[in-house]
Amino acid sequence: MVSLNELKEKLNKNGFDFKKNFGQNFIIDNNIIKNIVTKSQIKDNSLIIEIGPGAGSLTSELGLKARQVVCFEVDTNLKPILDETLKDFNNIDIFYEDFLKVDLKEILKNYNYDYIYVIANLPYYITTPIIMKLIEEKIDLEKIVVMVQKEVGNRFKAKPGSKDYSSLSVFLDYYFDVQKIMDVSKNVFIPKPKVDSIVVSFNKKEKMYKVLNEDLFFKLVRDAFKQKRKTIKNNLKDYDLAKIENILKKHGFNFQTRAEQIPIDIFIEIANNLES
Repeated sequence: MVSLNELKEKLNKNGFDFKKNFGQNFIIDNNIIKNIVTKSQIKDNSLIIEIGPGAGSLTSELGLKARQVVCFEVDTNLKPILDETLKDFNNIDIFYEDFLKVDLKEILKNYNYDYIYVIANLPYYITTPIIMKLIEEKIDLEKIVVMVQKEVGNRFKAKPGSKDYSSLSVFLDYYFDVQKIMDVSKNVFIPKPKVDSIVVSFNKKEKMYKVLNEDLFFKLVRDAFKQKRKTIKNNLKDYDLAKIENILKKHGFNFQTRAEQIPIDIFIEIANNLES
């Protein structure tokens, strides 16, 4: 693992300039990197997906633990740096492509593994689209461990009644148990970002919720949060309001309730009743 001075020397030698439009902030604290890998509890014969490997500090640690590491990096200027950092590894493949545009299932067909993890320091500007891609492509993930801006991480793990609770919180709760692993100071990155970060883990649920029609459920949740300041009645006026009202009343809510107050099991009950 490289020191801060070695990393700076390597970046300077290759004439690398950080690009704000790619949200590039490289972590420089080796203890935090080791902590992330340790707390990810990587099982044997695992494949790890890393999005945005940067200069390869986390990548090299992952390469020591996993059978295979598959990275996606949009900035081709990092290639000489990554080639040098990872030259001793034969189990790390880097695709210089936009992760949001790749056919992930097609790429994964080329590898043998028992478990898939996503472990990454995510670029802040595409954090949510990345998480949604992983969900929507229905990759059978064992776990996601990501470092994200603190504000974004708080939305991921938000509970009903909090200001951070959103449709994304509900979607994540449907698939995963979301937990904070640790806080990360903005002072351990170069260049230093304006805000602190948080490492969050998404563990695959052992027991999934029973939803009759997932498409209807996801649409209902999106519509319920469409305008957060509006009530459930206003946001869901195109649905069967009588059925919705009955379920809300059963759980002590009413039409003046906003979506941010409603837990996932009630959204599921509403969706299942609308389907029946």
